[in-house]
Amino acid sequence: MNRFDAIAVGRRVLTAEAGALTAQSAALDEGFTRAVDLLFAAKGRIVCTGMGKSGHVARKIAATFASTGAAAFFVHPAEASHGDLGMISADDVIVGLSKSGEAPELADVLAYATRFSIPLIALTAEPGSALGQAADVVLTLADASEATLEVSAPTTSTTLQIALGDALAVALLERRGFKPRDFRVFHPGGKLGAMLRTVGDLMHGAGELPLVSLATPMKDALLVMTEKRWGIVGVTDADGRLTGAITDGDLRRHIDGLMSHTAAEVMTAGPRKTVPPAMLASEALALMSDPAPAVTVLFVVQGGKPVGILHVHDILRAGVM
Repeated sequence: MNRFDAIAVGRRVLTAEAGALTAQSAALDEGFTRAVDLLFAAKGRIVCTGMGKSGHVARKIAATFASTGAAAFFVHPAEASHGDLGMISADDVIVGLSKSGEAPELADVLAYATRFSIPLIALTAEPGSALGQAADVVLTLADASEATLEVSAPTTSTTLQIALGDALAVALLERRGFKPRDFRVFHPGGKLGAMLRTVGDLMHGAGELPLVSLATPMKDALLVMTEKRWGIVGVTDADGRLTGAITDGDLRRHIDGLMSHTAAEVMTAGPRKTVPPAMLASEALALMSDPAPAVTVLFVVQGGKPVGILHVHDILRAGVM
């Protein structure tokens, strides 16, 4: 009796699906551009729909659109026939998924789209099907067999649907100029949320700022430095702008006669490393780690004036690595 080789089967499936994805990429044409144009021009939302496994994929595609800032949701085609068509407006665009394009549950959605001139994008293997003929744009699935040998279970076809959905979502977000800071709004939790937090989210505010003026005697500057416990004190001019900073290194360099000096005489002028509140915390961490020189504390500056202070421990505690 031959021994079942699970690894061989797994590799066969992955190879088959990878080949189908390569074929799908090569088959992209101006229809894809028109689909992105329709999505971009939509004044309403993106409505994804499909039945069975295509329905599960449609839910995923809707979630991907939504997470990248494009208002989107899933409508079950069977439920649409029992009132949920009211969820779809004339300003929306519909993305319909069906390998055969003949899922009977889609019929009422297709009729509704036609009746109210709602743009329809079809993801199907059969452009001549009912779904394909009703659509404004057809993204045809590559001609590839399912990964199963004897049972035609949805495998390769759903992989292609997911990949096309991802391609549409990414193309749309790039056309819309969607940025990491926008992405953060929809991903506040978990590791991804941590990586998208900003300096302003983590910084300590004005009440904790160690600041003195240019003319402050060093004995008073040392009191502020000790009280605030940051190991640094910022020096501001008459307009409140940060003009320098005093660190432990500056104290050592001026140890002889230190108390006879003012803050302006001891400070290092123009701190080389400051950050704005809108900078990603991950970017601030990279700046701190830069050995020219590496620092553990950054002043947060806006319009030349210090508005906060950030310690490397604040970033690490937030889970930013």
